[in-house]
Amino acid sequence: MTEREKMLAGLLYDCGDPELLAQWHKAKDLVRDYGLLDSQDLEGKDRILSQLLGGRGRNLWITPPFYVDYGCNIFFGDNCEVNLNCVFLDDGRITIGDNALIAPGVQIYTAFHPAHPADRFGPPKEDGSFSFCKTQTAPVTIGDNVWIGGGAVILPGVTIGDNVVIGAGSVVTKDIPSDTIACGNPCRAVRENRPENA
Repeated sequence: MTEREKMLAGLLYDCGDPELLAQWHKAKDLVRDYGLLDSQDLEGKDRILSQLLGGRGRNLWITPPFYVDYGCNIFFGDNCEVNLNCVFLDDGRITIGDNALIAPGVQIYTAFHPAHPADRFGPPKEDGSFSFCKTQTAPVTIGDNVWIGGGAVILPGVTIGDNVVIGAGSVVTKDIPSDTIACGNPCRAVRENRPENA
């Protein structure tokens, strides 16, 4: 099993693996190039997103700066908007449904590390340095018609249902059911999300 296969399966893997590092550097270069484009260069943005992302629907708008680990593990539906300064650590798969609004400063993490340092790093090398830390992943899934407020953090393994609003500054540690408004640290559903005229 390759380190990439281990990564996507949620097993401990070595992020210093040459194949993973090559993809990591490629993604960093693509994100840099995306941020340097003129704001109205829609053709250039489309070209870079096609190279960077694992998949996307129609009408995706990402305002730079935008940060990813690998890029290729991020999948968007139709009509999605990502505002500036968002971080997607896509060591595992990040799936975002249709009509998503992701506010500035949102962070989505799929990677985590063993708690004990001996498990994270193993023994030191002969020169006293350490290898890359061991990492695991758990996917993040975000449903349709979700609005994630500014500065929210979504942790590995979380599923957010359809028609959900996540309040600004929330830390989402567990699944959030569909048709709710949720906020806090830890984030919890606080009420149903219904049309105002219902």
